[in-house]
Amino acid sequence: MTPKAASSPARKTSTMFRESGAFPSFSVNDLKQASAFYGKTLGLDVSETPEGLQLNLADGFNVFLYPKPNHTPASFTVLNFVVNDVDEAVDELNSLGVRLEKYDQAEIRTDAKGIKRGKGPQIAWFKDPAGNILSVVEEAE
Repeated sequence: MTPKAASSPARKTSTMFRESGAFPSFSVNDLKQASAFYGKTLGLDVSETPEGLQLNLADGFNVFLYPKPNHTPASFTVLNFVVNDVDEAVDELNSLGVRLEKYDQAEIRTDAKGIKRGKGPQIAWFKDPAGNILSVVEEAE
């Protein structure tokens, strides 16, 4: 016969984080390259801070980039840009010299232009100079 497990006490729920500000961050290996790519190539508002770079995006949304000498690029998408027309965004990226990623996997297949089409949103992926994966996403209607 198995002894009866002691009942666990009621679990407390925090309220501190519901009211706190939050922002995403990821590492890069070279702040100057990152500043040039995000600020000049992509045309984002970039602020330098003593700790790294802040990308000032629409609606007051900020992303923080910090230097990491032993940086390893993420193997997943770290930042998505929502666009009205993914084809137009891909054409713009190409004109800026940004290379689109091509995928031919069971779960992700891109066309010759580098766009995943079909079910769900249309997405195209590209990398920043540190190798982090970014995307442009046209949400499905």
